Amino acid sequence: MRTLVCGSLAFDTIMVFPDRFARHILPDQTHMLSVSFQIAEMRREWGGCAGNIAYNLSALGGDPVVMATLGDDGGPYRERLTAGGVGTEGVRTIAGTYTAQAFIITDLGDNQITAFHPGAMNHSHVSSIGDVAGIELGIVAPDGKDGMLAHVRQFADAGIPFVFDPGQGLPLFGGDELTAMIERATYLTVNDYEAKLLSEKTGLNPAEIAARVDAMVVTKGGEGSVIHAKGKTYAIPAVSPEAIVDPTGCGDAYRAGLLYGIAQGFDWDRTGRLAAVLGSIKIASRGGQNHEVDRDKVAALYSKSFGEHVF
Repeated sequence: MRTLVCGSLAFDTIMVFPDRFARHILPDQTHMLSVSFQIAEMRREWGGCAGNIAYNLSALGGDPVVMATLGDDGGPYRERLTAGGVGTEGVRTIAGTYTAQAFIITDLGDNQITAFHPGAMNHSHVSSIGDVAGIELGIVAPDGKDGMLAHVRQFADAGIPFVFDPGQGLPLFGGDELTAMIERATYLTVNDYEAKLLSEKTGLNPAEIAARVDAMVVTKGGEGSVIHAKGKTYAIPAVSPEAIVDPTGCGDAYRAGLLYGIAQGFDWDRTGRLAAVLGSIKIASRGGQNHEVDRDKVAALYSKSFGEHVF
């Protein structure tokens, strides 16, 4: 099933400071802060929710097409998507901009200082769902605010079932906007913190939110996830990972599993368990797209964890 993945494409530059920030920042001098950190390690990762979701979905055997915006520096990312079997008909280059990117410095105490430049992401609304033919399923993941609003409306107007995944974009919206987007969506996915924030912003309790969609998925990290669908609740256990290395992109891997299960017509138990397997595989690697998603490996881990076959 051809699946349109709307969301961000970004470059993440991750740096490690071999000390603690607190040793170099004087608390009584923060009003005139001027510091420089000598970086010991640095790496650049492919990132952005759309890129991460499409990477996992394509490797799993799905048929993703990305709808996102890149800057003048985005050519290598477009090439990567194509090489990975991901459709790029929905990817636009916004002249005169940079691709969205985050610069993250982490110290030895796991404290972080992050600078994020949205760049081309702020122009995501220039793309329309109708620009890509043959779409049967979609997801609206974190992106520019105007783009998320437009794509939710366009999916609904076209009668294409889609997942609404507000994620870190949730603070951009008011309660009325979020309620309207939920009511247009077919499925909703959030983590447990986002579920609470969504309730606060909309004034709706979790049961009222779940009643407005075909399924509401709430992930809880190491505690697994819960799927509320048509009055039933499915408790999905977490899958033990080989190692806990980096949670970056775990939610996106999980969502790829959801999309694959929905596209294949799996029941919610099977869909949620597949999603949990994808999240477990991802957390054992650094970055959002450095883990190997092999169908045989996925099937073996699924069988080991749940005592049944997935494919």
